[in-house]
Amino acid sequence: MNHIRSNWVAFSTIFIQEVRRFMRIWPQTLVPPAVTMSLYFVIFGGIIGSRIGSMEGYSYMAYVVPGLVMMSVITNSFTNVAFSFFGSKFQNSVEELLVSPVPNWLILAGYSLGGAARGLISGIIVMLLGLFFVDIHIHNLLITVLAVFMTAVLFALGGFINALYAKKFDDVSIVPTFVLTPLTYLGGVFYSIHVLPPFWQEVSLLNPILYQVNAFRFGILGEASGINVTVAFSVMALAIMVLTAYSLALLKAGKGLRS
Repeated sequence: MNHIRSNWVAFSTIFIQEVRRFMRIWPQTLVPPAVTMSLYFVIFGGIIGSRIGSMEGYSYMAYVVPGLVMMSVITNSFTNVAFSFFGSKFQNSVEELLVSPVPNWLILAGYSLGGAARGLISGIIVMLLGLFFVDIHIHNLLITVLAVFMTAVLFALGGFINALYAKKFDDVSIVPTFVLTPLTYLGGVFYSIHVLPPFWQEVSLLNPILYQVNAFRFGILGEASGINVTVAFSVMALAIMVLTAYSLALLKAGKGLRS
């Protein structure tokens, strides 16, 4: 019982510390995504969307809202953990965790769920902003919540791995800039893959973000642009298991933590 209680105290301490960190500087962590997504709503949904018309039977604005929510969740979940954990490495404060009796899986859980919390809060803010532009009716609440939560956890794990490998602050921004941003833009955020030529439709199926975006879109609209929702959740679950195992292996080996 004492062991369980001590583990809970360790986990809650790390998690609460992460939440307090990004909430304390909310003008830098929560406001910029809201401003950016508002511009997307105005430009893509309002101006360009009025010229495009409908997408998969829905107004273009209604179609892009789920994609923009997921874009915010992905970006914020990843960057929160990447910068936070690397900051702990840079300040050598992570050494206190490493010499403590806290197991590696608790360290990973605390940081990852803390990053996921920021992603989810950002997603909620973007969703609320979307209500000013279009009526949103959730088709399936369970699928909606599960898709956004699993996506937040998945990319928080990715941010943790990025932080372990990073040797300087510039390394932390490489993956978001050169990997996440292109994959997100090409992951069906702004369009259905059905508008692409057959060859590029097949290529798009190799993009994991496509499955996450469309699983969430199905939860909101009931439309997944031809993506099988069961396959989408299977891809996310498998990716979470792989990244969790890899993160724990890196922590055990002391990758990026021991000189």
